[in-house]
Amino acid sequence: MKKIEIITRPHKLDEVKDALTKLGIKGLSVSEIKGFGRQRGHKEVYRGAEYQVDFVPKVRIEVVVEDDLVRGVLEEVQKVARTGKVGDGKIFVSPIEEVVRIRTGETGESAI
Repeated sequence: MKKIEIITRPHKLDEVKDALTKLGIKGLSVSEIKGFGRQRGHKEVYRGAEYQVDFVPKVRIEVVVEDDLVRGVLEEVQKVARTGKVGDGKIFVSPIEEVVRIRTGETGESAI
């Protein structure tokens, strides 16, 4: 099993969710986050004063999948989340040793 963490633009959330659903992903977690990388924030004007906004709003989507779904998830997410501009985000893949469904006690892939 692998945990896939997708950090992308907030307006791409629905497209990514729909792509994951079509692949058979049954559940995911979403967090609103802020960060910067090469995008380096942006400048805004408030009441005539210009100031630098260093952290840009992003969303983090977390999903745990079976090993055989990883390649498809990576390909689909890249397809729908890519705008071609700086700030499209990143995808991180990490191994998961164990999963336990608290309600039933199921473990492993059946708990996903």
